[in-house]
Amino acid sequence: MNDTFNPRRMMLSAAKKLLLEPTKAPPPPAPMSPPRLTSNLLEKPPMSRSRSAILDNLEEMYREAFDRAKTSGDETQLPALDFAYRREQLYFEILLDVRDAAERR
Repeated sequence: MNDTFNPRRMMLSAAKKLLLEPTKAPPPPAPMSPPRLTSNLLEKPPMSRSRSAILDNLEEMYREAFDRAKTSGDETQLPALDFAYRREQLYFEILLDVRDAAERR
């Protein structure tokens, strides 16, 4: 009678195996180390736009605002736009000089 197929016995042995026998613990996760910042990162070719392209975009933006102020007849806004353009141009030139110096390093 031991040779016959007994589904209850098989189910009981499977349950014992599942519940009572120790299982293999999963392997611990690999230690995570943050990416290292190396000089290779700095050696990549620069992706920045040229000085003339940036200043041309600035001039185009202020030229459009200046033309809109002229067509609307708002003569008081023209000196303010002119001053703002010169100020922004100076700021951009300083920032571009800093960028160029940093790229040369």
